[in-house]
Amino acid sequence: MAQQASPDRLPDREAKLGRPMGERRSVQGVVLLLPGGEPRGLRRRSAVSVAAALPLARRIARAGQEEALAVHLVHYRYRGWNGAAAHPVADAEWAVDEVVRRYGDVSVCLVGTDVGGRAALRAGGHPAVSAVLAIAPWLPDPADEPGAVEREPVAQLAGRRVLLVHGTNDERSDPELSYRLAERAKKTNADVCRFEVHSDGHGLHQHRAEVTALAEDFVLGTLGGRDFARPLADALAAPPPLGLRMPLAAGFGSSLPR
Repeated sequence: MAQQASPDRLPDREAKLGRPMGERRSVQGVVLLLPGGEPRGLRRRSAVSVAAALPLARRIARAGQEEALAVHLVHYRYRGWNGAAAHPVADAEWAVDEVVRRYGDVSVCLVGTDVGGRAALRAGGHPAVSAVLAIAPWLPDPADEPGAVEREPVAQLAGRRVLLVHGTNDERSDPELSYRLAERAKKTNADVCRFEVHSDGHGLHQHRAEVTALAEDFVLGTLGGRDFARPLADALAAPPPLGLRMPLAAGFGSSLPR
């Protein structure tokens, strides 16, 4: 029954930032992890989705200690995207505002998975955001929402570095939809690239090590000023479609050429 609650009778909840991981004193940059969710749902945020995001959050926090990066998980008010309400987007925008309130003028990287991936792309226009990483971003099926991907905004990503990562066997969110979105974004922003994880599904379980290594490299390059690994640098520089269909090589991260 809660799923059918009207917008003016939604449960009174607030978005929250998880406890900071990484630097807590002289913070120079902040990473916000936006977990997965559901297309629809007014129940509380999913503890499972939050738990799934923790390993990546901890890895980035450890890797970014020298760069004084702080990492926070964003706890949504509701677990669903919920159509035009796009609740995770509002929660992500609130989270960036909260980061600015707490830490001052710092650069923010949004890292989102699934529903959080779409929210990260939407919220990327916040003035404090300098980079966006969308991992297996959930986009609505054209059969359910015709033309939705063509209407998905991309202008807000101008001036940001943007990376999308998608498994080619994703059965929850068609990888061709993220390609089409990246293609549109690339027309107005050269700093957009996309990696394909061949034979992997929505959870990217088969190549988790490579995906997390790529995420770490992107975050430390955009917020920490490190040089990108050569495959990532090449993907950002390559014209479409090559830079938007860059294969994520097995073993990426075990020995990163620069």
